[in-house]
Amino acid sequence: MALHDRVKTALDETRTLILGAQILLGFQYQAAFEDRFDALPPHARVMAAGALGLMLLTIGLLVAPSAYHRIAEHGRSTGHIHMLIGSLAALALLPFAAAFGLDVAIATEHMSGGDIGAGGAAGAGVTVLALAGWYGVGAMMKRHLGIAERHMARTEQHRRECTPLHARIEQMLTEGRVILPGAQALLGFQLVIVLMAAFEKLPALSRLVHGGALLCVAAAVILLVMPAALHRIVWAGEDSERFLRIGGTITATALVPLALGLTGDSYVVVARIAMSRTAGTVVAATVAAVLFGLWFAWPMAARRSRA
Repeated sequence: MALHDRVKTALDETRTLILGAQILLGFQYQAAFEDRFDALPPHARVMAAGALGLMLLTIGLLVAPSAYHRIAEHGRSTGHIHMLIGSLAALALLPFAAAFGLDVAIATEHMSGGDIGAGGAAGAGVTVLALAGWYGVGAMMKRHLGIAERHMARTEQHRRECTPLHARIEQMLTEGRVILPGAQALLGFQLVIVLMAAFEKLPALSRLVHGGALLCVAAAVILLVMPAALHRIVWAGEDSERFLRIGGTITATALVPLALGLTGDSYVVVARIAMSRTAGTVVAATVAAVLFGLWFAWPMAARRSRA
């Protein structure tokens, strides 16, 4: 298989992971505004906030290869980006599994009438099962299978391929499809909670931040859909170097309002859970540092080091 085909396959696999993660991300944001959330014990609310942080880290890690590919690699297929996509996807499964377990623990404890033991056992069981399925099975299989393929991937880590134009365009459009589900999950939450009773009780600052975050995510969705629209309307679906440059720039630019939207509503949710602006501010600052670090600072530093 050509290197550009392997990169495309790796991006498709990341898209599968993010499609699974988007459901939990939307739930984490929305849960704090549901009617029964305030009836949860304090430790369950803290667990919900922790699960939100873990899912934001998951999304950050899953989107990072697309940002790196656009910014650091200029959309070229290299052995390094192929290995990087796999490494970050594998790393993202850790916080994903932990958040999954926390959510199941909260739900089970609530369904069992406040039985902390039942909730803890169910949450731990789901986390262990996820880790076994996502890591354990692969670890056992790799002892006997895929040895030659992994060796080839390692030996080609520094390879740089002259990627055909159609493959680069396909990769760029795929990267947009990787990023879009996270934006969709957040936008759905943002539109729904304004109709909830809990939203009316938010402080004016939180409502203002939410409004700004909503506009940011709406802008991100518009930008992420834009390359496909331009490709069809302007270039009639034909390959073009100019379209590749424009589409790649738009896709990378969309990450700015998306990061701002995720950051803004993390403040709103945590400030409501903790009933503290300070807690919300600290968490939002941390989220911003992680997302902008993974999506911009790291790829830009890598690009400068190669210049």
